[in-house]
Amino acid sequence: MSERYRVVPASYVLLLRGTGERTEVLLQLRAGTGFMDGHWAAAAAGHVEAGEDAAAAAVREAHEELGVTVDPADLVPLTAVHRTRRNGNPVDERVDFFFTCRRWAGEPRRAEDGKTAGLDWFALADLPADTVPHERAVLEDLRDGGVAAVRSHGFR
Repeated sequence: MSERYRVVPASYVLLLRGTGERTEVLLQLRAGTGFMDGHWAAAAAGHVEAGEDAAAAAVREAHEELGVTVDPADLVPLTAVHRTRRNGNPVDERVDFFFTCRRWAGEPRRAEDGKTAGLDWFALADLPADTVPHERAVLEDLRDGGVAAVRSHGFR
């Protein structure tokens, strides 16, 4: 029997404020991570750890990366993204769980030294050109009002 295909799960928290065309998302400028450094990305995201579910990972990442407290009840599932970099490296086979969140306790700040070079709010209608591609696709779908429950990235 051959080894089973495996994926690495990750959770993303898209902190949102405003409504309609004025909706903004909090993004971080990646730095010192070795993946997509110099690109804007979800302000809180990371691997799901053993023994936790995707929502628990989202809550933990929001606290670790932004210093905010999120009630799991305030996380709204948005989409799951099955993605690949098509390089044969198992760590690059992923399933990402995206959540939106409009309520949290505390003021978002850069809480993890050395992993981000900036933190800022961006209108969904005016995302930075250098946004991580699979995240940009989700944010554009959110802006356009057509987010699929499950999508893929990198397979074609």
